Amino acid sequence: MALPYRRSAVEFQLNGESRQVGGPLTVVSLLERFDLGRRRVAVAINDEVVPRSRFAEVEIHEGDHVEVIHAVGGG
Repeated sequence: MALPYRRSAVEFQLNGESRQVGGPLTVVSLLERFDLGRRRVAVAINDEVVPRSRFAEVEIHEGDHVEVIHAVGGG
């Protein structure tokens, strides 16, 4: 039985801190792996905002700079 394809570790910056995880890594899997939640967050990769509708398909690559911003209510 063949093993599922798995890329080697991906090194990237998450909110200014170096991280390294096994790939492939999508925005959804990043949010789940680091317990960042999926609701009320905005994600930018290399200064480009990722639309929520694309979280499941956009991959994080070696050297990417990822920012996860939590929305807070108030006034």
